[in-house]
Amino acid sequence: MASVTSLSDSVQQHLASALSATLPEAAGADPLLRRSDRADYQANGVLALAKKAKANPRELATQVVANLTTPDAGSAVIKDIEVSGPGFLNITIADRAITENLAARYADDTGRLGVPHAAHPGTTVVDYAQPNVAKEMHVGHLRSAVIGDAVVQLLEFTGENVVRRHHIGDWGTQFGMLIQYLEEHPHELDHKDGEITGEEAMSNLDRLYKTARKLFDSDDEFKTRARRRVVDLQAGDPATLAAWQKFVDESKIYFFSVFEKLDMEVRDPDIVGESGYNDMLHETCRLLEESGVAVRSEGALCVFFDDIKGPDGNPVPLIVQKSDGGFGYAATDLSAIRDRVFNLKADNLLYVVDARQSLHFKMVFETARRAGWLSDDITAFQLAFGTVLGKDGKPFKTREGETVKLEDLLDEAVDRATAVVREKAEKIGLTEAEIVENGRYVGIGAVKYADLSTSAVRDYKFDLDQMVSLNGDTSVYLQYAYARIQSILRKADGAVPTAHPELELAPAERALGLHLDQFAETVLEVAASYEPHKLAAYLYQLASILTTFYDQCPVLKADTAAQKENRLFLVDLTARTLHQGMALLGIRTPDKL
Repeated sequence: MASVTSLSDSVQQHLASALSATLPEAAGADPLLRRSDRADYQANGVLALAKKAKANPRELATQVVANLTTPDAGSAVIKDIEVSGPGFLNITIADRAITENLAARYADDTGRLGVPHAAHPGTTVVDYAQPNVAKEMHVGHLRSAVIGDAVVQLLEFTGENVVRRHHIGDWGTQFGMLIQYLEEHPHELDHKDGEITGEEAMSNLDRLYKTARKLFDSDDEFKTRARRRVVDLQAGDPATLAAWQKFVDESKIYFFSVFEKLDMEVRDPDIVGESGYNDMLHETCRLLEESGVAVRSEGALCVFFDDIKGPDGNPVPLIVQKSDGGFGYAATDLSAIRDRVFNLKADNLLYVVDARQSLHFKMVFETARRAGWLSDDITAFQLAFGTVLGKDGKPFKTREGETVKLEDLLDEAVDRATAVVREKAEKIGLTEAEIVENGRYVGIGAVKYADLSTSAVRDYKFDLDQMVSLNGDTSVYLQYAYARIQSILRKADGAVPTAHPELELAPAERALGLHLDQFAETVLEVAASYEPHKLAAYLYQLASILTTFYDQCPVLKADTAAQKENRLFLVDLTARTLHQGMALLGIRTPDKL
């Protein structure tokens, strides 16, 4: 099924035609159409055009209206248009046009609700969800995973070819200590009874890490052996690499269990850690040095920038290679850019990374531009995100001042949500299995939505009581709106949701219909700007408009059979829109709640 032209696009096209018929030099001008309190839409573009043409704006607006109201010039979509103020156009849409537009979205057998694909899809590499090998994931890892996953879903839905990349921390000097310890205690990572859980894998790694660290700090001979082991690892010694691989594999068991808890798909081939770029590091440095982009300074290979200086006023360089020959993050990140541009043929590189790394990425992107690896046709963008705060407004920590473990946080959210679900379970006849499943969907949805409903760059407070509340801007409120519609559809007594374009719409029906029509443009805008919080805002507004609709428009007790069918059609399309919108945010919508 082809995509459905939104009502605002139809009005925009009719207005643009009327503008150029009135003022030929206005061809292609933007009518500046937006939703309005005074009518369905308001167009403000005539004012700027009148100024340019040195014409009276009200007179020009009146001529545009005359050109719009000729037969076949938008009269099927536009019911009424009036000039107001200095030359604004207030536009009211015909009821029939609203219902027919929604009926076309409802009939879309692809399940896309008439949402078109982006005009010019390309290839975007999204770098997100980057845990560290042999280390527990904490609350700081939550945002990269949740925001990245939502952006991936949105981009894929709009037709973009998305390459997912999980740039895990799987390299560095700490592995010398871990590998050496494993060499001397070879059974520490053995699995005695076959399969192990993610929790057991992390517990093994944590125990080994703490013991190795203690030994490293207290035993100089072990420290020397561990440092020698780093050299072996970097030289690619097979036995050392095999031991290193054990740590990566054990960590992956843990990672996958956490991502499964988060209801997120992370695939093994998409995990390309720091080690994945080792073979490119020397060449990256050679290319930068030969082209003069990087220079040697006190033995280190550095890139300098005029506008980046330290507190002392001296330039702060990006260090690509240290004076001892070792490589920093910059060499790996620059090699990853080369791989993504030249091998993966990416048009866009998107990094979902903590805002505290903004300076690093600014320098890396600028270096890649100077080297010619990023051109005007290839964008690199850091989707920087803020910090998760506790209720006290300070960075989220345990009572003991420790960083909060991500798994503990998710488990608590699910426990709280399950309690909320259980309270209503008897009334709606949920089985124990449904209570457990819905508790998980509500708990994980609550955590994701709290994150995604805030602009990524802002810090947000992690408040579980608020997150699992049925009132306010929460995912539970949206999930409940969806479940309530499913309940109405189940009680419909054989009445089938059917669009009736001949019916006049009540104000609350019109408001719901016009908001449903905006879903497509919202999805495309949100995907293009990487701003999932705007989709969350749209869905919350949809649920709020639905609440008003329920108050004013009885569905099952409507006045006539046709009105009942039309209202069932409106709420069913609302449910489908909520379901699709929430899925794009990575959140499930249970049928009963």
